[in-house]
Amino acid sequence: MSAPVNNLDNEALEPWLDQHVSGFHDLMEIKKFEGGQSNPTFLITAQSGKYVLRAKPPGDLLKSAHQVDREYRVMKALAGTGVPIPKVHALSDEDSPIGRMFFVMEFLDGHIFWDPALPEIHENHGEAAPERRHLIYDRMNEALAKLHQVDVNEAGLSDFGKPGSYFERQVGRWTQQYDASEVEPNKDIRRLIEWLGKNMPPDDGQVSLVHGDYRLDNMVFSHDAHEIIGILDWELSTLGHPLADLAYQCMQWRLPHQGGFRGLGGIDKAALGIPSEKDYVAAYCKRRNLSGIDNWHFYVAFCFFRLAAILQGVYKRSLDGNASNPEKAKQYGIAVPILGHLAMEMIDKGE
Repeated sequence: MSAPVNNLDNEALEPWLDQHVSGFHDLMEIKKFEGGQSNPTFLITAQSGKYVLRAKPPGDLLKSAHQVDREYRVMKALAGTGVPIPKVHALSDEDSPIGRMFFVMEFLDGHIFWDPALPEIHENHGEAAPERRHLIYDRMNEALAKLHQVDVNEAGLSDFGKPGSYFERQVGRWTQQYDASEVEPNKDIRRLIEWLGKNMPPDDGQVSLVHGDYRLDNMVFSHDAHEIIGILDWELSTLGHPLADLAYQCMQWRLPHQGGFRGLGGIDKAALGIPSEKDYVAAYCKRRNLSGIDNWHFYVAFCFFRLAAILQGVYKRSLDGNASNPEKAKQYGIAVPILGHLAMEMIDKGE
């Protein structure tokens, strides 16, 4: 019998950890992290150190969702590529001591920034706060370009996804996921799905490893905020189009900084030292030797839709009793129509 989503059976899990995690001994405590909606994540404290366990949620799951084995595989493959990544230790099978698949990775002693406006950043050793914030965003930009330059064949990931026609396949996939999770009809989401189908850009042949959820709070920074020491949450990673990652992160520039959203909309970014969306895209293009990006609105609109589909799935799981954080998940049901409205507003205004 599987343990509840917010608890793990220490007594059942300890022998597995002793056997499969090199150097592990004397389990002391397992505590669930507060954040995260998709795959429940736990801090393991033992005499041998601290570790992180990331598991599938219990219950009936949507097809192709919560594939922690894919997370484990891609993180293991990226070791040594220059992409900042936690070390992974071991992967269980479905018939595990907790009744579902999980993996164990190293705990990174660093800092996660939850608010993209970076209010906690102040002057430090003569380094002004705007300069420190700008560096954080530049490090994110640098790491993203580095990820998209990884040779997937050398990394052993040539079969990690289907190359080509990425956005066509993704629109189809997330439409199916949304349909499976829809609770109440939403006109903006339906208009958005139709617009994406009619405005699909031709495939330009670009293929790279994509993270799938590339944003500030999925990164662990060093305590001085000068370096990214690990990129987390690779559940949605696949072979795809690199602009999907870039547009997904830039969507944050367009989201409000209120009502449960942690966006940059309405914030004086220049005063804070945060680059504009245009400048952030230009810095990425320079790092990847791109002359520019056509059809930018399509990529951002797609990311609005995909996020809406993801949040709709989390909300549906909360109604079914399988969400990692039920109370927060219910708020995502409110966010979905807002995302549809923002996307269609962007499309209608051409901004």
